[in-house]
Amino acid sequence: MKLNRFAQYAWLVLAYNIGVILWGAYVRASGSGAGCGNHWPLCNGEVIPRAPEVKTLIEFSHRLTSGLALLLVVGMAAWAWRKYPPRNQVRRAAAASLFFTLIEALVGAGLVLLELVADNASVARAIWMSAHLVNTLMLLGAMTLTAWWASGGASVHLKGSSALGWAFGLSLLGSIILGMSGAVTALGDTLVPGRTLAEALEQNLSPTILLLLRLRILHPALAIVVVSFSLLAAYLALVKRPGLWTKRFAWAFVALSLIQLGAGSLNVYLRAPIWMQIVHLLLADLMWIVLLLLAAVTFARLQPQGETQGLKALVASAEELRGVATGG
Repeated sequence: MKLNRFAQYAWLVLAYNIGVILWGAYVRASGSGAGCGNHWPLCNGEVIPRAPEVKTLIEFSHRLTSGLALLLVVGMAAWAWRKYPPRNQVRRAAAASLFFTLIEALVGAGLVLLELVADNASVARAIWMSAHLVNTLMLLGAMTLTAWWASGGASVHLKGSSALGWAFGLSLLGSIILGMSGAVTALGDTLVPGRTLAEALEQNLSPTILLLLRLRILHPALAIVVVSFSLLAAYLALVKRPGLWTKRFAWAFVALSLIQLGAGSLNVYLRAPIWMQIVHLLLADLMWIVLLLLAAVTFARLQPQGETQGLKALVASAEELRGVATGG
């Protein structure tokens, strides 16, 4: 698949935003979310903080990288608007990317202004973190489709695909719910880390522990269910819609799923160190992207084989008649 300049740019924007998301997770895991106080967009009331602490540098750098991400997405949307005609799927996906980027910025600002950062262990923070995660997945999805369709991927056509449609629809929905539980679980690991694995389990069973920490038990069980169902959807895609890209994305999803399950187990065993949380989140984002690409190629609007052969025969006949008429 040969990429045009816009497609290359779109893939780079997607990769950069994954980096920004991972750095945002580091801000949360390191407790640096309040590094700029409750000021936004200023940092501690200043455009550029003077004599900043380490936490301030971490939070401020995240704001800078997020601001650059917004500019890159604005450029992608403007380029798509000029390059593609109205109602084109690339233009629509780029517009959706810009929309979710703006929502991402507003959610981040809300977390800071409402002081739902650092050591805040309220239910409100858990809700905002879940909403933040859902918007992040929507943002990654829109960027992925922008890059894929710009690279020559066919538009999606769901008609006549009821069984597969339900399988992928439930897989994507399950992935979103799993991501929400993972975001709250990571928040609990940050706020109340267990000094030992046994202590962490005791915290889950304690009647006084926060509800969000109980997801330390629920999240792994939910992960097994969702991943298993998603693997079934990938198998159905291989059987019902075989093709080169279907095989590539399906097997890539299988590999990522196995690695992620292992990483999740290691994360629990190691009691969720920051570096492992980042790796776990990266794998989750990649699984979401690959699952979405698998769905895109599975439901691609392709011309039926009979129609394609008929069109080729018609073109061949026309060329033959043209040769006879010209004496060739």
